[in-house]
Amino acid sequence: MEYTHLGRTGLSVSRAILGTMNFGPETSEADSHAIMDAAHDKGVNFFDTANVYGGSVGKGATESIIGRWFAQGGGRRDKTVLATKLYGDMGDWPNSGKLSAFNIRHAIDASLERLQTDHIDLIQFHHVDRDTPWDEIWTAIEVAVTQGKILYAGSSNFAGWHIAQAQEAAKARHFLGLVSEQSLYNLVARDIELEVLPAARHYGLGVIPWSPLHGGILGGIVGKESSGKRRLTGRSKEFVDAHREQLESYETLAQELGHAPGELALAWLLHQPGVTGPITGPRTMEQFDSAVAAVDIHLDDAALARLDELFPGHKPAPEDYAW
Repeated sequence: MEYTHLGRTGLSVSRAILGTMNFGPETSEADSHAIMDAAHDKGVNFFDTANVYGGSVGKGATESIIGRWFAQGGGRRDKTVLATKLYGDMGDWPNSGKLSAFNIRHAIDASLERLQTDHIDLIQFHHVDRDTPWDEIWTAIEVAVTQGKILYAGSSNFAGWHIAQAQEAAKARHFLGLVSEQSLYNLVARDIELEVLPAARHYGLGVIPWSPLHGGILGGIVGKESSGKRRLTGRSKEFVDAHREQLESYETLAQELGHAPGELALAWLLHQPGVTGPITGPRTMEQFDSAVAAVDIHLDDAALARLDELFPGHKPAPEDYAW
């Protein structure tokens, strides 16, 4: 396994990041525990979750599954860099969501209880809260750090301006501020190259792409459809029908390079400046093994250029759209 520092911190994290969103609603607790054990066996130390994960099983269920895995002992918690998120409503009463100091305090305490741990390594704001001033947010985070309940703070789904806003407010308080940004980023969805990536690099945030296969679109979907392994419906079908030639060329390139399409998409992200590592949310052990394999893939300049031809990206703003 390869490791890198998370942004400008001294924290070493694996470049393969285990996403847990499917633990509970899609993956049984026993299989979830087996995947987490396999992650440690392969050197994956960075696990990502959120307080709202749990789907049909109920909000908080995923954190509880992880907590029961930690409770088995064997150094599981000490070997894990644990990241969770807050923002989403966890109940029907006012202040059960977003980034008020009130909710930050209650959400952290509730996550700690479900996760059966005394601290969270990385607490992430799942979305920007336009109604709460940054001085209030940072006050609550500073208290949690002082109490030893969290170590670092990160953002998710922020625009470049939101990152700048957060970091300048933290700087005025002589506080570390954000150390990471978790964004939608893959070969198909490259909008963060305009402003989010430049802002993250400027302020020293590690970038953690979510949905690296764009909902399975980059996982060999055309081949799976033609072989009958996957039946397309809804927006997936509309997207594939509109981009079939492009996706066929991509899957052909993956075959020529000797990689599975999904592994190639993950490897491309690992070659992008500023990217810590992509989050993959496996439902099965096979999917997890494929995600880890991508870390060992080296893409030469010709392969990277070909991928840029197939899926054109962006220059940083404003050069992307102005002189």
